[in-house]
Amino acid sequence: MKSIRRELLGGLLGSVLLAAAIAGAAVYYKAQDEAGALLDYQLRQMALSLRDQALYGNGAIGPPSLGDDFDFAIEIQTRDGSRIQYSQSRVRFPENTGAGHATFNAADGAWRIYTLQQLDFSVRVAQPMSVRNELAAKAALRTLTPFILLVPLLGLLVWFAVTRGLRPLSVVADAVKARSPSSLHALDERSVPQEIRPVTSALNDLLARLTRALETQRAFIADAAHALRTPLTALRLQIQLAERASDPEERCAAFATLKQGVDRTTHLVEQLLTLARHEPEAADRPMTEIDLGELAADVVAAYAQLAEDQNIDLGLTQRDRHVVVHGERDALRTLLSNVVDNALRYTGRSGRVDVAALKTPQGPALEVTDNGPGIPPDERARVFDRFYRRPGTDVPGSGLGLAIVQRIAERHGAKVSIDSGPAGRGLTARIVFGAPD
Repeated sequence: MKSIRRELLGGLLGSVLLAAAIAGAAVYYKAQDEAGALLDYQLRQMALSLRDQALYGNGAIGPPSLGDDFDFAIEIQTRDGSRIQYSQSRVRFPENTGAGHATFNAADGAWRIYTLQQLDFSVRVAQPMSVRNELAAKAALRTLTPFILLVPLLGLLVWFAVTRGLRPLSVVADAVKARSPSSLHALDERSVPQEIRPVTSALNDLLARLTRALETQRAFIADAAHALRTPLTALRLQIQLAERASDPEERCAAFATLKQGVDRTTHLVEQLLTLARHEPEAADRPMTEIDLGELAADVVAAYAQLAEDQNIDLGLTQRDRHVVVHGERDALRTLLSNVVDNALRYTGRSGRVDVAALKTPQGPALEVTDNGPGIPPDERARVFDRFYRRPGTDVPGSGLGLAIVQRIAERHGAKVSIDSGPAGRGLTARIVFGAPD
């Protein structure tokens, strides 16, 4: 499993070790250069000392005092070719190395040599390169020893810093685990670091939406139980009446009443399911480009037969060109169908229902106008409540049609308004969508 802690620790500790390795290499090569410069100076000084003995000393030139750790090879050669050479290594010098410093390879490895030439003789002093490398390594080690000892401490400090830096994530995780369906209050963002705040903000938004969804679900269940209790009780009574019917005519009438009750209950259940499916907190569905004129024509065609059966003049009276919105086609079809169905129910026989898809200054709109009894102004806001039915109405229904219209409109960012029809008679329902992008 991927772990931010492991990645941070691995990256930081790896960086520390890499930096230590680079620093060690740099220190080693720097120490090697400095040791080389120092030992080159030492070779030159030794050659100058031997030259002074040859020029100003009394008697023959003698070899220096050789200790067990003497690591130089010395050769003094006169003009006539006689050679005085003394060293513990007994390295064989090359024939001609030229004046100054040079490096040559011998049987036992590389050597560094300094040649000092005079008129009557020359002095050559050499030293193994291994001695220089060893000296450079020891100097680098002495320099790096404190840093090497600090690497474990740096590792502990990195671990402590990473653990402390990631602690707010653990706090947020514990806070999220503490939430339950009955306790979905927002996370406290006051002490949250700036880097984690987008996560906590997104979680708080999710918790708020979950709270609204659960509240909607609880409200729907309560409303459904309340709405179904009465028709189910009525169905039970109608079944009992049908069972107690004494003659075929009475039994047929009881079964006809029972069928009407089943139809009303079925319609109520369908409306409840439609309402639940189109709640604003329901899962988002893909939005497409929809021509409202085409949608209105389809709905009018679907209700044409029902309008004809009730002797109602139903028609599409206005269809502006390119009245387009972004939305879910089935949902918008349900929206317009409920508005048209309500208009047909309440207009009455020989009435008129006009449907229009038009452009308005506020944006694309759907409009349904009827010449029915209308709704008093003081009741128009309440008709969007669930299960609300005007007192005294004898038109069958569930009181959910306009509630469904309102929910679908909210999901599409549209505004539903109800006003009086032309000449103050009837009703006009208008759904105005936001101006297109």
